[in-house]
Amino acid sequence: MKTLKNIACGKTVNVVKLHGDGSVRRRIMDMGLTKGTEVYVRKVAPLGDPIEIKVRGYELSIRKADAEMIEVE
Repeated sequence: MKTLKNIACGKTVNVVKLHGDGSVRRRIMDMGLTKGTEVYVRKVAPLGDPIEIKVRGYELSIRKADAEMIEVE
């Protein structure tokens, strides 16, 4: 299983599935990260947390723990 946490800078991937509990999963979906969405990884902080992505035309920073719950291809 490949997650958003493992994707290198400059790569574009598609969301396959969201993992996690109800409230965490809902928060991720509210940010626009739903199944089939294209995600571009812009930057990764020096220590790996947070990760800056571009999704649905806007830039978003997410924690490494949240990125680990997003399965991509």
